[in-house]
Amino acid sequence: MGLAIVYSRAQVEIDAPEVRVEVHLSGGLPRIFIVGLPEAAVKESRDRVRSALINSGFSFPASRITISLAPADLPKDGSRFDLAIALGILAASAQIPKQALDGYEFIGELSLAGELRPVSGILPTALAATRKGRKLIIPEANQDEAGLLNSDDVFCAASLLNVVAGLLGRETLSVAQLTTTISATRNLPDLKNVCGQQHAIRALTVAASGAHNLLFIGPPGSGKTLLASCMPGILPGLTKAEALEVMAIRSVAGKPFDASSFKQPPFQNPHHTASAVAMVGGGSKPRPGEISLAHCGALFLDELPEFPRQVLEVLREPLESGQIVISRAARQSTYPAQFQLLAAMNPCPCGFSGDRDNNCRCSREQIVRYRQRISGPLLDRIDMQVEVPRLALGKLKNPEEYSANSTASRKQVSAARVIQIQRQGCVNAQLCNEQLQDVCQLQPSDQDFLIQTCEQLHLSARAYTRILRLARSIADMATEADIQTQHLAEAIAYRRVFNTHA
Repeated sequence: MGLAIVYSRAQVEIDAPEVRVEVHLSGGLPRIFIVGLPEAAVKESRDRVRSALINSGFSFPASRITISLAPADLPKDGSRFDLAIALGILAASAQIPKQALDGYEFIGELSLAGELRPVSGILPTALAATRKGRKLIIPEANQDEAGLLNSDDVFCAASLLNVVAGLLGRETLSVAQLTTTISATRNLPDLKNVCGQQHAIRALTVAASGAHNLLFIGPPGSGKTLLASCMPGILPGLTKAEALEVMAIRSVAGKPFDASSFKQPPFQNPHHTASAVAMVGGGSKPRPGEISLAHCGALFLDELPEFPRQVLEVLREPLESGQIVISRAARQSTYPAQFQLLAAMNPCPCGFSGDRDNNCRCSREQIVRYRQRISGPLLDRIDMQVEVPRLALGKLKNPEEYSANSTASRKQVSAARVIQIQRQGCVNAQLCNEQLQDVCQLQPSDQDFLIQTCEQLHLSARAYTRILRLARSIADMATEADIQTQHLAEAIAYRRVFNTHA
């Protein structure tokens, strides 16, 4: 009777593989069959599509309708294929010409009245469709997200009738574009609100310049959380490619679109009750977790020892590889997770171990148990462990103690990162071992000094290479071509605070 082919896109991780929607009308009892590994939401589309067609003034064919979603071995989920299926039925039943669908792809959920509703994962879909050289029609509610591409081949529509009218040339579909303005100003916590703590501010700036992992240790109220919250304000803006990747991850995760945060590095701050699945991603239908949402930005874990041990341990592999692989019986999902870890903790359960003004109420055994909640392998991956001492209350009224600001620190960080990108194409924390030999060359005396110090402190080979990367960042901030002894000494000093055995 009739056969029509329409193109759409599935959602797999942060990719959008092509799906060929084949609609065949044949003789037999009226019934709809959907094949090609459809999940529940896809199977339910037959009822949504039937009502949408009828309520939009089209006739629903009284035929046996077979809908194939190819490739057949790719699982299909969600309501994103509704629009493509509806147009396929219209073309197969000769209500619209098949040629009108050529060169297009379609994404969108249909309401029973025929209106187009938004779906997740629009940005990866728009990227894939434009690379294929096809035009894409999406729901009007998704146009802000797709408008980030600034492409003339992505169109939006409010209903099925609008789509058909646009395909038939009866009306012009509007190009998807941003309806809100991307703000260049940053409304973020500023270092000017931090009183004193010059050593910690220096450490935060060094960490930002090379994307190094950082742990603040100090008593309650010393300013650890405030310092960490200032990190987004001193990080340089993302490149357009990085920003699109970050927005694609958020889109796949179903997060609301916010144009004001475009090109701003993400900053994730999960509560310590977060589960391992919430942290790394997963579920029956794997979705990105906190570490992927922090891609190209920072992940802040406040009260680090209060996180369950198994949650902290799942961070070890992503901190090294920059990605997370979620394995299920049917398939594996891989999400990017190139994040910078920030953490804060008290030195003991009561928080006053080593404090000069308050007596610690914890026994040695309690302190050891508390600190051993953080494993040695995880600590080994934290480049900087910085003490944040309690601040005398009298300093809070002294304007001279508020001497830092995020604008100056951001300029210093940005300049250091420009040096790194031009030299090796990545930040120093991401230097591979081969690059390390070229970028972090030491004088023989400095190399002997570093080896002897690592042996005295019982540091691992991983710690050795991380000290080198950190020293390289300190040298870049000083615009030095080579790593000097003072750069090594400062880098080593940042790893000498924490002791799991009290």
